[in-house]
Amino acid sequence: MKKAKEQAIWFILPSALGFIIFFIFPFMISLGYAFLDKPVGGQFVGLKNFIDLCQNSSYQKALRNTAIFMGLCVPLNILCSLAISMLINTVKRSKQLFTLVFLIPLVIPSGSMVFFWKMMFANDGFINGIIVKFGGPAIHWLETGWALGVIVLIFIWKNLGYNIVLLLAGLSAIPKDYYEAASMDGAGKWQSFKYITLPYLVPTFVLTTLMSVINSFKVFKEIYLITGDYPQHSIYMLQHFMNNMFSSLNYQKLTTATTVLVLGITLITMGLFKIERRVAE
Repeated sequence: MKKAKEQAIWFILPSALGFIIFFIFPFMISLGYAFLDKPVGGQFVGLKNFIDLCQNSSYQKALRNTAIFMGLCVPLNILCSLAISMLINTVKRSKQLFTLVFLIPLVIPSGSMVFFWKMMFANDGFINGIIVKFGGPAIHWLETGWALGVIVLIFIWKNLGYNIVLLLAGLSAIPKDYYEAASMDGAGKWQSFKYITLPYLVPTFVLTTLMSVINSFKVFKEIYLITGDYPQHSIYMLQHFMNNMFSSLNYQKLTTATTVLVLGITLITMGLFKIERRVAE
């Protein structure tokens, strides 16, 4: 047993060292910059950078848009993936094929994906072509309030397959005997879903929610490739703000925003795990 633990440590060590060197160490350096007035020869200013950041109108807009985006895309992604995974779980043949179809967006290069969505939602794109054909006015999808809906759609389309795989694994782990016993006791489909499926999927829901939250912060790449540095105001996210601060070499706002973001993700993660433990009890 002791030898197995030693072997496990040697296997984990390279990844742990890489994580510490390339993630933890740079973050600790940036955390120090967040409390200085300038990166070189700076003086300690306490929470001044955090106060200035919270009073910045661009940051407030980015934070608000990111919160709205997460509030829309994370629940929708989980609900859609749950519905589809339950449908796939009832299929007796070609289950792997259906799963593979939803995984395809994950392996499509971002450049190709952006080109496709641009063709769909451009002012003279495919969707506007259909609308105009039926007598309607063309919609500026990426230059109006519709832009947020387009980005939510792109996010769900890209990340649906990953959650489906996780939920299918969770569904397959539920013993079939429980459903048979519930059916013999007169329980319907809704009662079986409410008292058997949902409780057993709580750990999977926590994982899919956490991954969806993390992936929602990665949508910047798609937005940037489609709309550039300064997109329509409803899709100006935290990553846009940090990218613009990096371009202008404003390290104080950049590192302060990064610190707040890491703290926010940490609190969300701790909250999800706390909910999981409470439900398990």
